[in-house]
Amino acid sequence: MALLVEIHVPLPSPEEVEAGEQEHPFVWIEEVEEFLAGPDSEEVEIFDDGEQDGDVYIFFIAGADERTLLSAASRVAVLDRVPPGAFAMVTDDAAEEFGMGRRVDLPTT
Repeated sequence: MALLVEIHVPLPSPEEVEAGEQEHPFVWIEEVEEFLAGPDSEEVEIFDDGEQDGDVYIFFIAGADERTLLSAASRVAVLDRVPPGAFAMVTDDAAEEFGMGRRVDLPTT
């Protein structure tokens, strides 16, 4: 069993995107993936491809201790285009579904 952190980012509604209130999700999803794969997050590994689950998009990171994984998740939450309201779930790779584990609120600025 390996430690895993899920980063849950709220998806904007179609109305918010259409009104220009929020960026289209594809813009910031790609930026988060690049950030997690880049030199600023060398200490963590992308565990699996991100995916949409209802009204959130989930990124999966592993390969480090909890403090390091939550630090990386916090840096994701404050990236310029990431919508506010992101949170992390501390879980493991044996969890049967998303969102199982301990919730950790992430910074907004």
